Amino acid sequence: MKKVALHNLGCKVNSYETEAMEQMLMKAGYEIVKFGEDAADIYIINTCSVTNMADRKSRQMLHKAKKLNQNAIVIATGCYVQAEGSELQLDDAVDIVIGNNKKADLLHIIEEYENNNAENSAIIDINKTEEYEDLSINSVCEHTRAYIKIQDGCNQFCSYCIIPYTRGRVRSRNSELIVNEVKGLVTKGYKEIVLTGIHLSSYGIDLGDTNLLNLIIVLNSIEGLERIRVGSLEPRIITDEFASSISKLKKICPHFHLSLQSGCDETLKRMNRRYDTAEYYEKSELLRKYFSNPAITTDVIVGFPGETAEEFAITKGFLEKVNFYEMHIFKYSRRKGTVADKMDGQVSEPSKTLRSKQLIKLANVMSNEFNKTYIDKDVEVLFEEINNFDGIEYAIGHTKEYIKVFVSANDLKIESDFLSDSEIINCIKTVKVVKILQNNTVLGEIQRKSKKVEK
Repeated sequence: MKKVALHNLGCKVNSYETEAMEQMLMKAGYEIVKFGEDAADIYIINTCSVTNMADRKSRQMLHKAKKLNQNAIVIATGCYVQAEGSELQLDDAVDIVIGNNKKADLLHIIEEYENNNAENSAIIDINKTEEYEDLSINSVCEHTRAYIKIQDGCNQFCSYCIIPYTRGRVRSRNSELIVNEVKGLVTKGYKEIVLTGIHLSSYGIDLGDTNLLNLIIVLNSIEGLERIRVGSLEPRIITDEFASSISKLKKICPHFHLSLQSGCDETLKRMNRRYDTAEYYEKSELLRKYFSNPAITTDVIVGFPGETAEEFAITKGFLEKVNFYEMHIFKYSRRKGTVADKMDGQVSEPSKTLRSKQLIKLANVMSNEFNKTYIDKDVEVLFEEINNFDGIEYAIGHTKEYIKVFVSANDLKIESDFLSDSEIINCIKTVKVVKILQNNTVLGEIQRKSKKVEK
């Protein structure tokens, strides 16, 4: 039995595809081993190409794989392959290159290579395909939460982004296949799904008979599914109809990641984003109209070419105005092949670092303030792990808003009649938030059972 080790780099879509390839290999009789722990006969690196740094990490992992076993077959797949396939074909550390939309052919490609019947390259012109690649999963590494890829490709062409060139145009997955996959995962005990894609808001635009809202409504009707979480959204999908409709769905998580990137309209124009700050604010307020205290999170890029101190100050002010639950702050990283890479006014690294630190500090303050609004309130927590801190065992999980909650594992066992740690994992319990902890987490207490009074 041949041993295969897989390593994933990049986004949740990549993670899903790596899971799908792993399950494909297992079904075909391969033994899956951990990357770097056991020598493997085949190494598969699912690469990322979102920044120049991601390219470098992809190359490093490919060379590491070959060093682990000089005789192994090293396979590079994913976005870096799509961007730099011709370069990788000349790399002695790489035996096979597989571009996007060809991962489903993995078994055939390996077989042909081993039989010396094929070249070492399987790369298509991703920008001309209209086919959604048929990959699926029946389990995930996480015990409680399953990420479901429903869409691929992007039509937006933001000036800093290479992804439309490595993932191609928007392609949506058949809704019936999505529903069947979710039902299968629910029967195996998964309580929460997270819908993900390269440009999730575009789901269905190429199908004509459905859209993201319709899909969510169908998934909400699946018996046994407890939570539906939605990945990163573009502001323009948040209409009155969308917000009103999903607010009526019991299973939807009031946790919305609205992509922003900058709080300054001039910067947004240079980024080629399709909205301004006024529209973005309107959409965030729509969510607050239909949901009580929703967790709104976002991404922000600092130091984009041409961003002056004044523009940065405008962005900071806008972030304070929206008042996010969480912000993921990124220093702009040049990516060759993008419009922004050739723009004048590249910001110095020290300036980007300083601005990043200011926004990270602001993000921590806002997260802390959001969490404080839940003190003395009851929340439902899906428990995901048990960990020991300072000699105390804690059950750790997340609310629907994605607040990370710590509860005494011993108290949870006593109050819930659990006998073991395994019974805690993947259960949902109501707890009371009692204290704010470090790193934007909270401490909760399990709700005590009412005691019967003897008469």
